[in-house]
This record gives sequence, structure tokens and C-alpha cells, in this order.
Amino acid sequence: MSHQRVAEVDHIAEEVDLALVYGTDDDKYYGTENEEREYDDYYALTKVDDTSAAQARDGKDIQGIPWDKLNITRADYRLTRLEQYKNYENVPFSGASVDKECKQTEKGGNYYEFFHNTRLVKPTILHFQLRNLVWATSKHDVYLMSNYSVMHWSSLSCNLSEVVNFAGHVAPTEKHPGSLKEGFTQTQISTLAVKNNILVAGGFQGEITCKRLDKPGLSFCTRVTHEDNAITNAVDIYDGLSGRIHFMASNNDCGLREYETEKFQLLNYFRFPWPVNHTSVSPDRKLVAVVGDHSDGLLVDSQNGKAVATVVGHRDYSFASAWHPDGRYFATGNQDKTCRVWDIRNLSSSVAVLKGNMGAVRSIRFSSDGQFMVVVEPADFVHVYSTNADYKKRQEIDFFGEISGVSLSPDDESLFIGIWDRTYASLLQYNKMHTYGYLDSYL
Repeated sequence: MSHQRVAEVDHIAEEVDLALVYGTDDDKYYGTENEEREYDDYYALTKVDDTSAAQARDGKDIQGIPWDKLNITRADYRLTRLEQYKNYENVPFSGASVDKECKQTEKGGNYYEFFHNTRLVKPTILHFQLRNLVWATSKHDVYLMSNYSVMHWSSLSCNLSEVVNFAGHVAPTEKHPGSLKEGFTQTQISTLAVKNNILVAGGFQGEITCKRLDKPGLSFCTRVTHEDNAITNAVDIYDGLSGRIHFMASNNDCGLREYETEKFQLLNYFRFPWPVNHTSVSPDRKLVAVVGDHSDGLLVDSQNGKAVATVVGHRDYSFASAWHPDGRYFATGNQDKTCRVWDIRNLSSSVAVLKGNMGAVRSIRFSSDGQFMVVVEPADFVHVYSTNADYKKRQEIDFFGEISGVSLSPDDESLFIGIWDRTYASLLQYNKMHTYGYLDSYL
């Protein structure tokens, strides 16, 4: 994985600064009065409120972008974004080499409907390749990164609160072997995971910080390595075979580390030939999907870290993986703009190759019931595939802005999308659509 932060790269898409294409009949202003007029016009354009489902049905843009005041239509701006967005590739032209393999899919699926866009929430991104910074723990509760802070948003009470602030000094309040009692200062958070009442934040210098959501203070702080290339790329929280909650941390030092969360002890440490960008543990806890700075992915034994299978097909580096809840299928996401679905009973080739519109597949989520697979591009597009339709039908969620993360609630009722942008940063919420019969109204 690249060592560069968002601010250090020039290939990332321009922010959705639509104010720059705001036009007037009189383009030249002179004098103080006209300068004030210009400012007032700009302020009116960029002052954006929340958008509700009712307002969206009445024609308001879901992000509040005032297209009627811009000198470009939404359709034309979409074409401009598609033409100008620069997908980052470690292997040149990797995205152009897979077109013939890609499954033809039908747009028009309608599985989740827009519910609300919250402007109070301002998601941010530290590293342009790492987009797992939004996590829903219920259909009303979301945790996300906003600059140096982990924030909690309740869509029920519309309350935004700070959970952890990493801008200053943080230190653990619990005592565990291996925990750094001195803690950290100004930790730059590269990845996040929140599940089962545990929050784990990974840092740019190999830091790992853990917090129990039902207790004040931090539970555990450690630095997995002191190597220069140590960034924590991903964290996966899951129930271990013992019934205790475990997590795995994927790092750029080619290491994969497993911890338990009672005393936060290191259980396993596996090394690979390349930096590990993402891992996910199978539902039966026997296998781990491992992807990183290589075109191939691995399935490894969760107990000893030995590779039991290699999956071949991607053309670039991979940054996403996820398991279908039935444990027979898993998916990988790559910078060649594709998501590949694999059947563990026959790994000679992928069962589906699904290509995005603009960029790399940075995140993948399966719904808890297994009916849907959510595939996330770096910007503008989230795709919801129907697994029941053999991934041939999808819903395309279309907006403007870099994506900090996407999360389904545990009951699959809500889908949250974090948008990072200077002007239109927000949290989108979509709710699952239901078809109710006549008698349902009495239940």
C-alpha cells in the first residue's frame, strides 16, 4: 500500500466544489459592493441544509446541491466526473485489462431507499486507499472518523457526540500486559472497526487503540511494530471459536495479528510476502481471506496462518474482502475496478467479476441475511447487488464526493454512507425497502 496520505497525492479526484462552476449573467464585478454581492452569492450556493426523504421526493437533491443555480446540469457534471476521475493503479492499465471478463449486470434494483442526509456529520479520510471509517452498530447508531475524533451519531435523537479525541494525548485506563501505559499523542487514525461493544482504531504508525463502548476511558494501547512502514490498514472484529471477541489487524509491515479482547493479548502473528491491506474471517472461524499488495489473494488457516488456497484473477493490488454469511462464498475488491466473488468449493476461477464505474473497489459488505452485497468505489458510487439474482441485478446509489466508509446495520435495516468533501461532507442514510401485505398493517 502506498505510504502517502490523502493530502500528499495528486491523483485523487477534485473535491466536489461545484461553487466553481456557479455562473451569473454578470461575470465581472467591480468595487466593494460587487465583491460583497459575489460573496453573498457564493454563501447562498454553499450553505446546505439536511435533506429528508420527503424533500427528496419533492425534487430536492439528496445532497442539497442547488443545480438550478449552477451553470451545469447534474447529468453533465456526472459525465464530467466519469471522464476526469483518475483511478489510482499500482499496475498501469489494470482496470482496462479485465473488461472482457466482467459480468453484465442490470441496473434498476430497488433495495434501499433514501431516508436522510445529515450535514452535521463531517466524515474525513486520512489515507486515500483506506475507506473503512464508518460503522453502524444499530439502525440508529453510527461511529465514524472526523479529523482526529471518533464520533457517534444517533439518527434517532439527532445527537452527535465525541467518543475519542486523538488530537492530544490518549492513554489506557485499564492495565493489561503489553499495553503502553504512556499511550500516544496526536495519533493519525487510518482505519476503524466497531462491533460487539468494542471499538478498535488503527494508526498511521502501527498504533492500535481499543475501547469498550460501555466503559469510560481506553482499554488498551499498543504499537505493533516500530518499522517505518507500519500503517494499520484494516481491522476485523469477530467472535472467536472460544466465544470471546477477537480482532485481527492488517499492517503494512506484512504482518497479520490476532488479539482477544478480554485481556487484549496477542494470540497469533502471521507474516506474508507482501503488505497486508485487508483480512476477513470466515463465518466458521476456520479460514481467513487475506489480500494486499499483490494481484493474488490467499485463504489461510486461522490457527496456523498457512495458505490453503490462492485465488488468481485480479490485475492489481486488493484492499477489500468479505464473506457471505453462508461461508461458501467470499468476495475481494481490487484497484483494477473489480469485485470478484469466489466459491470455496471451486477456486479455479471467480464466479462473478463485477466492475465499477470510476475507481477501485475499496470496501465490500455482505448483508447479515446474505441477500445483498454492497460494493464501494472510492467516490460517487455504491452498488448493492442481489445475491439471489446471481449478482446480475444491482441498485446503483449515485452521489458526489469521496467515500470515507459504508456500513450496513446489523439487522440490515439501514445503510450509511460517509461522504468526505470540503463543501458537501455529510452522512447519507438509506433504509431497507419492505413490501407489506394488507394484514401487516394490523401487526
